[in-house]
Amino acid sequence: MINLNHQLDLIRQSPTVAMADRVNSLKAQGEKIIGLQTGDPDFPTHPGIQNVAMKALRGGWTHYGPSRGFLDVRQAVAAKLDRDNGVTYDPESEILMTHGGIHAYYIAMQSLINPGDDVLIPDPSYATHVNMAIMLRANAIRVPSLPENGFLPSIDAWERALTPNTRVMVINYPSNPTGVYPSYDYLKMLQDFASANHLWVVSDEVYENLYYEHHPICASKFFGAKDRTILIHSLSKTYAMTGWRVGYLAATVSVIENALKAGQNSITCVAPFIQKAAAFALGDPEIQQYAALMRENYLRRRDRILQVSTEYQSSKVAITPPMGAFYFFLDMRALKMSSIEICERILNDAKVGLVPGAAFGQHGEGFVRMTTAASDDEVEAGFRKIIEWAETH
Repeated sequence: MINLNHQLDLIRQSPTVAMADRVNSLKAQGEKIIGLQTGDPDFPTHPGIQNVAMKALRGGWTHYGPSRGFLDVRQAVAAKLDRDNGVTYDPESEILMTHGGIHAYYIAMQSLINPGDDVLIPDPSYATHVNMAIMLRANAIRVPSLPENGFLPSIDAWERALTPNTRVMVINYPSNPTGVYPSYDYLKMLQDFASANHLWVVSDEVYENLYYEHHPICASKFFGAKDRTILIHSLSKTYAMTGWRVGYLAATVSVIENALKAGQNSITCVAPFIQKAAAFALGDPEIQQYAALMRENYLRRRDRILQVSTEYQSSKVAITPPMGAFYFFLDMRALKMSSIEICERILNDAKVGLVPGAAFGQHGEGFVRMTTAASDDEVEAGFRKIIEWAETH
């Protein structure tokens, strides 16, 4: 038998995608499943964005575009970062359009790490953060983000994880799966830690517009931080554009030049008609209002789940109010089952699709991730089914 790439033996298929595929398969067989496993907004892409894309298609924007992205969309990105995040990037040289947030993360990591480098990643964290580092032949070192610390690694934990080969630390706030994000002071301490140890900071901020308290602080918004920080952004969550596959990197010139090579040799360019739609989405005031309306709906669902949880006073399902994103990381450790078993049994018995916490790391064990990116009725009905199942087991 001809050998395959053994590096991929070290990772698993995406657990969220795998669960979504399974739920969709059961639905196709006629099963009535409440799918609370996928982080895909249940809102449509705004018609204005669709109209711009259709006009661009009809106008002939269907051939290759510049590998950096058209200047107008990069200018729209720069304006957005200034408007929403208070950071300044040169659209000519410090912004690169990508094929979604995962591609942005991929070419960022490709531009920074060499085989054998160590990468610090919180645990629990989005599985792709670890998997991509492993695929690129780096060593992913998990930093405990314990629930008793609000799912934020202590600075001591970061320091204990540090090795002579550490080159990068990865952060993701608001977090998938926990929905937490740090204070200004904590993020400042992280940047000081990175500076003292000559580390790159890769900051996945794709959920930054989904917040329920103050706006999350951008990781590069500290003196000197821009020189060592790479911002990962996507239009997927903010604008309900998951299927459009458009995101961007913001970083210093040297990083962008390196990432550009990786982009040219992986996707060539982002589809021109999608770039035109992205530029419109990022800058149009009505679209920003639509994004804010979606956030208000997620907040209402979050608050409804908190209200329902007080009705039950469950001893088996504990919840911490998420600060952002559109997930609840439900604490079901009282059941004394693995998170995979919990999700399997809830899917079979209660017909609700969830993602096991173990998919996000060792310290996610005993938790399950439930999305609020579904209809109001589905979110509430699914949550009630989860608690009622748990109380009988």
